[in-house]
Amino acid sequence: MSAPAQNASTRHAPAQIPARAPGPIGRFLDSDLWYNFRRSPTAMIAGAVALVCVIGSLFASWLAPHDPFNLASLSLSNSFIPPVPLKGSQWTFPLGTDDQGRDMLSAIMYGGRISLIVGFSSVLFATVVGIGIGLISGYGGGTLDAVLMRIADVQLTFPAILIALVVDGIVSAALHQLHEVTEIYVIIFAIGISNWPQFARTVRGSTLVERNKEYVMAARVIGISGPRIMLTHILPNVLGPVLVIATINLAVAIVTEATLSFLGVGLPPTDPSLGTLINNGNSYLFSGQWWITVFPGAALVIMVLSINLLGDWLRDALNPRLN
Repeated sequence: MSAPAQNASTRHAPAQIPARAPGPIGRFLDSDLWYNFRRSPTAMIAGAVALVCVIGSLFASWLAPHDPFNLASLSLSNSFIPPVPLKGSQWTFPLGTDDQGRDMLSAIMYGGRISLIVGFSSVLFATVVGIGIGLISGYGGGTLDAVLMRIADVQLTFPAILIALVVDGIVSAALHQLHEVTEIYVIIFAIGISNWPQFARTVRGSTLVERNKEYVMAARVIGISGPRIMLTHILPNVLGPVLVIATINLAVAIVTEATLSFLGVGLPPTDPSLGTLINNGNSYLFSGQWWITVFPGAALVIMVLSINLLGDWLRDALNPRLN
C-alpha cells in the first residue's frame, strides 16, 4: 500500500476512546472485599437478613399493615388476638395483638426503626469522638496522651450499660423541663459516650504506628500542619479497624438501648423501641399472651445476630493475615 493510501486509511480510522476509570460502585464490585463477601454464605445470609430488617424498619410507615400508634385506629375489642395459626387468630393481625389492640407486626417494624436510629446515631457519635481523641492522643503523645488514655482506662473498668444509666439520669435531671422533647437525644448521647474508649484506643494504637512512617515524616518536612496530617494522611489508614468496631458496636448499642428501655429509663412509651415492646409484654408472658414479648424479642435477636455476623466477617475480610 502506498504512503498516500496509508495516510487516508489512518485519517478515516475511528479514534481510540480511552477507557473510563471505574466509579466507586465499579471499584467496590471489583474489590477483594466484595469477592470475599460473595464467597461467604454466612455473610450473604446475614447481609440479606440485616437488609430486610433495615428496609422493614426504616420504611415502616409505608410497609407496615397498620399504624399501631394511631389511637384513632385502635380498638380494645382487638386486644389479645393470638398469632396465626392459633385458634382465634386473624390474618389481619398475623403476629397477634397486644393489650391495646395494636398489631404486633406493625409495632415491631416501628419499634425496630427507633432501635436502628438510636443504634446508628450513638455509634456515629462514639466513632467521631473516639477517632478525634485517638488521633490527638496518638499523634501528640506526651502528657496529653497519658491523661486521655487514663480517662479511657477508667471508663473501660465500668460496664457500658452502667455508664449509660448514670449519664441518662444526670442529663435527664438537668434537662427536666425539656425531657420529653430531648429524650431520644439523651439516650443517643448516653450510649455514645459510653462506647468511645474502644474507638479511641484502637485509633491511638494505629496512629502510633503510622506517625513514624516515611510518608508522615515527609509531610512534616514540607511543612504540612499536624491537624492536616492527621486528617488527610493518618486517618484514611486507620479506618479499617474502626469500621469493624463500629459494625460490632452497632449491635451492642441496639442491645444497650433495648436494655435501658426494658428497665424503663430509655425511650418513652409514646416512641416505643423493641426494648419497650418487650417490657410491655413481660407482664403477660406467663398468662398465655406470650407473643406480646416473644416476637419483639425474636426480632431483636435476629437483628443483632445478623449485624454481629456481618461484623465477624468484616473483621476477617480486613485482616491481611487471613487473606
